[in-house]
Amino acid sequence: MTAAPVRSEWRKPSYSGSSGGECVEVADLGLGVALRDSKSPEVGILTLSPEAYAAFVAYVSA
Repeated sequence: MTAAPVRSEWRKPSYSGSSGGECVEVADLGLGVALRDSKSPEVGILTLSPEAYAAFVAYVSA
């Protein structure tokens, strides 16, 4: 996937809490998921297929 989310709603995972620490934001693209650094959103985004995102979440949750 290469398309950037134009009007997607970015959200922070519930694990980020309210302390304002380093965090990844996610946006649903319909056909995939976009990830970006909440501290530096201008740096760019990473887009993943639903399967790759599920594998990523499983890995970081383990």
